[in-house]
Amino acid sequence: MAQQDTLVLKCTNCGASNRVPVARVADRPVCGKCKSPLPPVAEPVALDDTSFDRVLQHAELPVLVDFWATWCGPCRAFAPTLAEYARQRAGQVLVAKVDVDRAPQTAARFRIQAVPTIAVFRGGREVARQAGAVGPAELDRLVNAARAA
Repeated sequence: MAQQDTLVLKCTNCGASNRVPVARVADRPVCGKCKSPLPPVAEPVALDDTSFDRVLQHAELPVLVDFWATWCGPCRAFAPTLAEYARQRAGQVLVAKVDVDRAPQTAARFRIQAVPTIAVFRGGREVARQAGAVGPAELDRLVNAARAA
């Protein structure tokens, strides 16, 4: 597994750094040293055609997915808003990013025709969608719609 396919989560109990495969971030990982639960992911997680289904399948939280592209100006402008949202809502929602050029099968499967497109998934199925970059209040509205579904 490549380095970019993992996240490093620091244990709040013993301080150990733990490398967690992206495909397992929704599996409630525990510290390899002290076996305490690791803190929730507080940054957007990059998903691809391989990891997308695995993460959504195991996520107990709503998963907010930003379908984006590197060449998209509005996508790049939206990135700091999404990162801040992930920090503020850690443990309440899992925030993910899918680069449509690097995950063409996933983008095609969900019929992504414009970027950025924000979609929220619950229980592995899409429950809300919004085209275009939005603010935190609109992200909350989408996530709340997922909780109600």
